[in-house]
Amino acid sequence: MHDMTMRLHSRTLLLTAAALTAALSLTAVTPALAGTGAARAAAAPAAQGDPRSANQRVADFYGAYIDSVWGSEDPAASADAKALRSFYLSAAAQKKVAAYEAAQHADGILFAQNVPVKWSVVYTGSGAGHATNRVTLTWSDGPGAQVTHIDVQSDLKTLKITDLKQAD
Repeated sequence: MHDMTMRLHSRTLLLTAAALTAALSLTAVTPALAGTGAARAAAAPAAQGDPRSANQRVADFYGAYIDSVWGSEDPAASADAKALRSFYLSAAAQKKVAAYEAAQHADGILFAQNVPVKWSVVYTGSGAGHATNRVTLTWSDGPGAQVTHIDVQSDLKTLKITDLKQAD
């Protein structure tokens, strides 16, 4: 009986040691595996916003507008782009954009006939009740990508975009 108890004790000890070794190995490997995902997550900026900020509104508009015109195969895309213009732009800015489009046969928000692959918005100043942002549009990937700039003025009270001008 003592011999059988000893064998059970040895077997239990061996199984416990094997389980402990597996757990320790998994603990050692998991941070390395998790680190790869965590490194990717840390590299990606967090998206956030503030609907009270004129600057944020310009960024929101350009992000949504570019998404809309990018998805031109979607039947709702044209209606979405039109609704975005109506919501974010003042009546005067909408008229100015329409006049540009009629004269240039190009998109009056992007000042182009195609759609950029990337965009960024940077606050450049404010005064007289307006905020100004510089929108940078990138037209392709790679080191030689073409970049254009648009200066966008917004009313600080209404938060509507009141003017868009090609810059540079």
